[in-house]
Amino acid sequence: MGTPEDFTNFINAVIDEYTFDKLARFIDDAKKSDETEIIVGGNYDKSKGYFIEPTVIVTKNPKYITMEEELFGPVLTIYVYDENKTEETLDILNETSIYALTGAIFSQDRYFIEYATKKLANCAGNFYINDKPTGAVVGQQPFGGARGSGTNDKAGSMINLLRWVSPRTIKENFVPPTDYRYPFLNEK
Repeated sequence: MGTPEDFTNFINAVIDEYTFDKLARFIDDAKKSDETEIIVGGNYDKSKGYFIEPTVIVTKNPKYITMEEELFGPVLTIYVYDENKTEETLDILNETSIYALTGAIFSQDRYFIEYATKKLANCAGNFYINDKPTGAVVGQQPFGGARGSGTNDKAGSMINLLRWVSPRTIKENFVPPTDYRYPFLNEK
């Protein structure tokens, strides 16, 4: 953890004091909650930058606040689902948050991968199968969120161009109509 000028640092400070305070508040709330346990990290310091220690929270509640919010910091919340309730778990994933930036599933079962990919079609603007849901490189992989995470217009993609233009259709007729009726309406 350290300055972004040193490329050997895996974690840098968060972007500003507002974000730092928000993440620190989530961590403090998780420390007090009966629904959560912090299993990694949980510390923060802004004496020399806005540093949040990488933190892993485990919750018993799939709708715990850090499962529903976009945190944009090194705080991960885990909910361990019942392996016998896959259908219910996919429904929970679809309903938990208004946000839909990225998501990932891990499986070796091709049937399940196909099923979950379809079931979670609106759950993430960028969806990963057997890969981490971070680190999209603009120019190599289009990136953009859905729902409350954006307009799903995919920066780094030709699709994004549509966000910055206002299509307009112009028709110029060099043989103006002489009648209000369409030609196909004429008697034969």
